[in-house]
Amino acid sequence: MKVTVGIVDDDKLFTRSLCALIDTFPSCEATLYALNGDELLRKLELTTTPPEILLVDVNMKVMGGVATAFAISQKYPIIKMAALSMKDDDTTIISMIKAGCCAYLVKDISPEELERALLEISTKGHYNGDRYNVNSRRLITQEQHLSESKVTDREQQFLHLASSDKTYKHIAAEMHLSERTIDGYRESLFAKFNVQSRVGMVLEALRRELIHLSQDTTIH
Repeated sequence: MKVTVGIVDDDKLFTRSLCALIDTFPSCEATLYALNGDELLRKLELTTTPPEILLVDVNMKVMGGVATAFAISQKYPIIKMAALSMKDDDTTIISMIKAGCCAYLVKDISPEELERALLEISTKGHYNGDRYNVNSRRLITQEQHLSESKVTDREQQFLHLASSDKTYKHIAAEMHLSERTIDGYRESLFAKFNVQSRVGMVLEALRRELIHLSQDTTIH
């Protein structure tokens, strides 16, 4: 059975092109599209078979990506969502993850990676391509020694705060630590998780169930 995919994006030409691309993937099928969150919710109410995966544009004029993702996660928790945007900054990505997305894809993603992402989201429930985190030499040299390293209680506290939209400076103040100490926690977790960005760290912490994101932190 094919993986069914829905798309919500206010760029009609992009949306139709993406639907056509997805239909070329042997294991995937585009079954629904909408131009904003309001239209998406109306269409979902009328369908008896919602798509397995939704690609959600971050910036939409009517009901933006964060609000749309949060509404879908509350009303249709079975649907897996991936944020889709030209933006790749940490705050935007983490906001979409907190709203219920299990992956973040940039719009210039290659067809091959998009297909791989959709299949992994379907089978694993998440996708962390994290193309901005790759440093192969560091991964190769540290993977064997650090892949099973335990996370300390203070690192766990740092992870929880890092999954919010707080800056590292604000995290340091909240933990009553110096910014240099916070930098140390960050670098230690980057090494333990084999990632090189805050987003990669948060996604890996979610995968390992070290943190559980909720809506108790304000999303801007």
